[in-house]
Amino acid sequence: MSHLMNNYARQAVAFTHGQGCLLFDEQGRRYLDGLAGIAVNTLGHNHPRLVRALGDQIAKLIHVSNLYRVKEQEILADRLAALAGMDEVFFCNSGCEANEAAIKLARLYGHQKGIEHPAIIVMEHAFHGRTLATLSATGNRKVQAGFEPLVPGFVRVPFADLPAIEQVAANNSSVVAVLFEPVQGEGGIHVAGDDFLHGLRRICDDKGWLLMVDEVQCGLGRTGKWFAHQHAGIQADVMTLAKGLGSGVPVGACLTAGPAAGVFKPGNHGSTFGGNPLACVAALTTLAVLEEDRLLDRAVALGERIRAGLRARLAGQAAVLDIRGSGLMIGVELDRPCGPLVAAGLEAGILINVTADQVVRLLPPLVMTDAEADELVDKLSTVLLAFLAG
Repeated sequence: MSHLMNNYARQAVAFTHGQGCLLFDEQGRRYLDGLAGIAVNTLGHNHPRLVRALGDQIAKLIHVSNLYRVKEQEILADRLAALAGMDEVFFCNSGCEANEAAIKLARLYGHQKGIEHPAIIVMEHAFHGRTLATLSATGNRKVQAGFEPLVPGFVRVPFADLPAIEQVAANNSSVVAVLFEPVQGEGGIHVAGDDFLHGLRRICDDKGWLLMVDEVQCGLGRTGKWFAHQHAGIQADVMTLAKGLGSGVPVGACLTAGPAAGVFKPGNHGSTFGGNPLACVAALTTLAVLEEDRLLDRAVALGERIRAGLRARLAGQAAVLDIRGSGLMIGVELDRPCGPLVAAGLEAGILINVTADQVVRLLPPLVMTDAEADELVDKLSTVLLAFLAG
């Protein structure tokens, strides 16, 4: 009997090692990774350049704390700021911590403007984390249940609904920011259109609100741009990152620009582990490989290949409501709950995920080959058709 706390419904498999997009279990069985540790393993498994960089850094320094300068952190901050067109970077360890920093920053920004109870607009079906504040911002009642009282100060609207936001703007003078995901991952792979992002930027400019973009799952090249909101050509005031930034090494970031830059002062916020040398080297190596191997372009091509393959194989299936996504964020929505597909996928030798009860979610590593993409399509289609046939 394990002493692990029983808060995960784990599948009955343990992996021992991986190579590229492949994983192997204790019996030596091979699996194709279509999930990348939930959009974390950007470079797949055992990437030689990442392994070498981490080994070199471990032999030098792992952690020293933010009581001192961390040169690797400064280099990474400069690189991220240049890619995002932003001014400042705060490093932490995870997506929920990055979003927690954004929420605190928005509240401080509001207080500095004389607003007594600053409020943040958030979206239905959003997922921003599991701390009390980020859980309260999340639009999923199932994960909130049992943890009341939730943190106040959030105004919820339907996803990508400009008229709803305009109505809030006309009636709530306490709003200071909007927090949203350009592509909702946990919510079912819903993509906010360019028109929505342009309209939201306009409203935020008109009202003096911060536009805060949660790129924890959809950022770092997964949709074919460095950051998903860049497809619309807009500039964020606050952007949060984590997951794929360190290719498996925990690292998160909260970036600021324009009116959000300079809001945090010494003592306002911090992190013990955030931005340590090891995490920053992992992130710097990830960014370098993404750029030098042109993996953003690969994300677009692979995403189109997988979606086209699934549409061809699943054509005529009335139970398949939609096949959608952006780059290597892909969702197959069914007309029924489909949780058993996760175990069926494992049996077939593929790692997939089901989110929002009836959406099969694919988040493969960006190093996937064409042949592996075709294998993923073939095995997933076979499993799906068998499931739908009952």
